[in-house]
Amino acid sequence: MSDNSSIIKKTAQKTLELEGKAIKLLNDSIDSTFISVVNLINNSKGRVVITGIGKSGLIAMKIVATLNSTGTSAIFMHAADAIHGDLGVIKKDDIVICLSKSGDSKEIKELIPSIKIKKNTIVAITSEKNSFLSSESNFAIITPIEREACPNNLAPTTSTTAQLAIGDALAMSLLVLKDFNTEDFAMVHPGGILGKRLTKKTSDFINPNQKPYVKKSTKITEVIIEITQKRLGATAVIENDQIVGIITDGDIRRMLEKSEKFNHLLAENIMTFNPIIVSSETLAVEALRIMEEKKIGQLIIINVNRKYIGIIHILDLIKEGISI
Repeated sequence: MSDNSSIIKKTAQKTLELEGKAIKLLNDSIDSTFISVVNLINNSKGRVVITGIGKSGLIAMKIVATLNSTGTSAIFMHAADAIHGDLGVIKKDDIVICLSKSGDSKEIKELIPSIKIKKNTIVAITSEKNSFLSSESNFAIITPIEREACPNNLAPTTSTTAQLAIGDALAMSLLVLKDFNTEDFAMVHPGGILGKRLTKKTSDFINPNQKPYVKKSTKITEVIIEITQKRLGATAVIENDQIVGIITDGDIRRMLEKSEKFNHLLAENIMTFNPIIVSSETLAVEALRIMEEKKIGQLIIINVNRKYIGIIHILDLIKEGISI
């Protein structure tokens, strides 16, 4: 079997070269028309309906997902299904964006007149400025390409990359105009790793039935029992309702290494004074950052009234998918 590594490398690099060039060409597409479209969508009372067929339809679905996740209400409508009943999804104030490389496909030619009857604003995203779609739309954003990355210049590759990039440019421009911030992002991403990083607080990891604490005068044997029973690898040391220290299972191990006899020891003899304490309102991702930076495995948590409510363990955050 011959070595085909050089062919693979050459083909892959040529693909990236052509697609990268297509994205650079899009700089000229960010013109007055593009700006007008962004302002139109930003000020619209309706949704963005994006349509396309084939590979352009798949890109349309991705752009819809990006818009919805960044503060702009959008819906996908398949161009072929639209002329068989799905045209009803378009409401009065909706803006319709049509994706088509050629702008002259049979489905697009059948669809556009029906949308015009409904008097919705039509935005074209196409590679051909002289196409039917360009001439029949209210706005035309041109995504020029030299050729597809496909050696046969057939499979949509460069053209769909350009469509996707211009869709991202639209979405990010709208995000900035809407001042869509981290809190807004969290509201529409409550699940998954992103949602957890943006919404989970330390209070979400507190178990009210696991609130280990001892006094400074507590015997070491009782400290060990408290840490073992509460299963958090540590206990807070409380005196006069104030947090004065923390004892971890690491402290216990170090004590055992230094002395065979420890029955006479008290919590205050091995505790760490002035432990790191964070609020119950602190984001879990920030708590994880603190633990990794300080090289500790537990954090003491207090509520808004500065009352001790429990301890969180670094492994509980990691198991939940929290990461920096």
